[in-house]
Amino acid sequence: MQFTLPLKPARLVARYKRFLADIVTPEGDLLTIHCANTGAMTGCATPGDTVWYSTSASTTRKYPHSWELTETQSGHWICVNTLRANQLVQEALQQQHIPELSGYTHCRSEVKYGTEKSRIDFLLQAEGRSNCYIEVKSVTLLQNGKGYFPDAVTVRGQKHLRELSAIAAEGHRAVLLFAVLHTGIEDVSPARHIDAHYAELLVQAQRRGVEVFAYQATLSPEQMQLSRPLPVAACAELS
Repeated sequence: MQFTLPLKPARLVARYKRFLADIVTPEGDLLTIHCANTGAMTGCATPGDTVWYSTSASTTRKYPHSWELTETQSGHWICVNTLRANQLVQEALQQQHIPELSGYTHCRSEVKYGTEKSRIDFLLQAEGRSNCYIEVKSVTLLQNGKGYFPDAVTVRGQKHLRELSAIAAEGHRAVLLFAVLHTGIEDVSPARHIDAHYAELLVQAQRRGVEVFAYQATLSPEQMQLSRPLPVAACAELS
């Protein structure tokens, strides 16, 4: 995906109230921008990092600027806008750029399913093939050279694993797709040290037939694209 206009850089002063951040532009102007990421953002919001932000054409937004990317002081690029993960995956699915998930003729998003009243991120369908249910998770946490999910306890994520396990038991394809939006991450593991219950549910999900993939995005102020697969730790071996 390409940004409509190239992103603009600024220096991060502080992120606060979960959805706001203060930045200083190269011209010295102090701006308050919107942050779509309400998570912990560990390692993604260090004061002094370079923020790359977009500007909305809307005249009604209180905060017209949006935080899209972080360029860390160690040279890593991170997409902190959580809305982008599904957009990148949808583009990759439509362009058949994920071999494990190619060959389907229909791609629907936000489809209701499951006993816990969930919405699947993407439902792939094709004549003669079982439905493929895909749940997307954005990975941006880098610790000790490894990528982890989640970066905080996620009750919602736990529910999604239960729903995927049930779908797999019904004979459909059930897929958990980690969209890795941090250029410093080379593999993905469940963050048992952060959410042990999520990690255990992931072990159970894999044993019940849920497929787990990870794809990393290339990131720049001009465009982003899911570009290469990354290894995912064998969750059963971590239990």
